[in-house]
Amino acid sequence: MIEELKLPELGEGIDSVEISEIRVKAGDTVNVDDVVLVVETEKATMEIPATSAGTVKDIKVKVGDAVGPGGVLMTVEAAGDSASKSESSQEEQSPAKSASSDETADETSADEKPASEEASSKKPQPKPERPAVPQPEKGEPTPELEPRKSTGNAPPLASPAIRKFARELGADLERVSGTGPKNRILKSDVEAYIKQQVTRAQSGAGGGVGIPQAPEIDFSQWGEIETIGLNKIRRLTGQNMQQSWQVAPHVTQFEEADITALEAFRKSEKAAAEARGTKLTILPFIMKAVVAALKAFPDANASLDPSGESLIRKKYYHLGIAVDTEQGLMVPVVRDVDKKSIMELAEELADLSERTRERKVTPAELKGASFTISSLGGIGGTYFTPIVNTPEVAILGVSRAAMKPIWRDGEFVPRLILPFSLSYDHRVIDGAAGARFTKFVSDMLSDIRRLLL
Repeated sequence: MIEELKLPELGEGIDSVEISEIRVKAGDTVNVDDVVLVVETEKATMEIPATSAGTVKDIKVKVGDAVGPGGVLMTVEAAGDSASKSESSQEEQSPAKSASSDETADETSADEKPASEEASSKKPQPKPERPAVPQPEKGEPTPELEPRKSTGNAPPLASPAIRKFARELGADLERVSGTGPKNRILKSDVEAYIKQQVTRAQSGAGGGVGIPQAPEIDFSQWGEIETIGLNKIRRLTGQNMQQSWQVAPHVTQFEEADITALEAFRKSEKAAAEARGTKLTILPFIMKAVVAALKAFPDANASLDPSGESLIRKKYYHLGIAVDTEQGLMVPVVRDVDKKSIMELAEELADLSERTRERKVTPAELKGASFTISSLGGIGGTYFTPIVNTPEVAILGVSRAAMKPIWRDGEFVPRLILPFSLSYDHRVIDGAAGARFTKFVSDMLSDIRRLLL
């Protein structure tokens, strides 16, 4: 019996993934849960396992293809009873899938009617496409999906047709304000956003001037070259960083903290951390100091409204922690840092960092940060200027601590000094506020007893 391996649902807001690796070929024998493909979203990679044992008959995709949830990846000739059981299971699920598709179609129609008559005229067209590439929004309006303003983490609510419309226009739905029920994004919202961006670009008030495309140069005329394709994570990271640099006017403030006493305390607690099966680094202390600073300077824990006329202050403290991986820079999020102890943060950081490097982190764990920390202390360097991860408005860059002679009471004494820097969006934070923020963090780290006040 021939069975189809389809791309499963990978989470809310994921319309498609890119095939980055195919680990089997036609004729190979696979077992249940064997990893057969690796796919990439905008921020993460995920392994796709076989759902039945048998022989690979035909691979329907190739590296670089974009596939939506429900898309057929390959066919497998199942062996023994497992094939018939799986076939029966698929037949039982078909009516449910059909019903879900009908519900989505009705839901899309309801959203688009208020937008324009054009949306209604296009309503029948998506139906033939869905069997080939079903969309992830099936059953989308569930009680769990609250408006973005209340949670800060939920993906934007939009129908499959609206998501497709936004992709065609290059609109980021995370930046579009929805006017439908529960902030649901309508076609008119996307159109208004595009008009707004065009107007701001033409007036020079928005994201700055465009950067002309780099000229094509034949570098081989001067010697041997090698061309290596960038994976999706590196490509999108580069695009996001360029957009952030163009949109947000960056300023970087540099500061130092005397962490001599903090380091002595950290070392005294190493045994306690090891007894809990974790490693205590300085990063959890920095996270706590940053949260204290964000509470004292709430504008740093905010985002600009897409119109640029309002500031959205966040009442939660979710910190993105930059992790260096073989695939590129990834930023998993540690949530509710203000509600966790130093040891709890150490344990969560160790687990999250390991799963990120092993490509086992979920897309949901890469979203929702209100502030980011990028630490290069384990590698080296003194200061650097990190790029703000918009729509956040600030990011802290931490470098390697070093012993320095500090003049105190008429003599030089050795002290452990930690250099760090704060890059911020100058539209939200001015120079004086940036300097006060870094001094506050320095004071917290120089005397951790202040964190108890």
